[in-house]
Amino acid sequence: MSSSTTTVLIADDQEMVRTGFRLILDAQPGITVIGEAADGAECVEAARRLRPDVCLVDVRMPRLDGLEVTRVLAGPDAADPLRVVIVTTFDQDDYLYTAMRHGACGFLLKDAGPGLLVEAVRAAARGDALVSPAVTVRLLARLGEQRRKPSAKAGPAPLTGRESEVVRLVAVGRTNQEICQELFLSLSTVKTHLASVQTKLGVRNRVEIAAWAWDTGAVSSR
Repeated sequence: MSSSTTTVLIADDQEMVRTGFRLILDAQPGITVIGEAADGAECVEAARRLRPDVCLVDVRMPRLDGLEVTRVLAGPDAADPLRVVIVTTFDQDDYLYTAMRHGACGFLLKDAGPGLLVEAVRAAARGDALVSPAVTVRLLARLGEQRRKPSAKAGPAPLTGRESEVVRLVAVGRTNQEICQELFLSLSTVKTHLASVQTKLGVRNRVEIAAWAWDTGAVSSR
């Protein structure tokens, strides 16, 4: 298998969903599905054995739910973390928040469409993250309002002015290209700012950057 091929493990308790995802992903150049799992425990075993580049994981599965699978495979205590994208039917606030805190690098609704599924896999494979546009701003804003602590605003954010602008746009769901256009920056400059932000904040991807922004009040809903 070519080193440029992205390998994927699909975990869902519905065979029709697994088959559909496999057909979509296997039809894409540079993506290959190397395994399937029908429950969470099977997913953990297969992921550790196959070491896929990306794991697509449903939330509600037998034996071990997808949020726990994410914690085991991608969480802060994982010895050799894998990249996990949550794909679910359920548009629930606590699912997104828990998935992010457990290390997920993507959160998609199953009705998001084939294009976003492929984009989420490619984003995860390159170390980026994608959240369904339908849930990004609404859920992150609500979670920020619910979980923000007064002490979170204490002291200035350890970011430059330009980095803060980039973070604000990430938090409201802008893509890198959209950030380029809005701030009149090159793509490489935007990526440099994002890498610097991740280092300063101690976060791993743009989902966690967005969560930080909403949690600390760096961005607020209008």
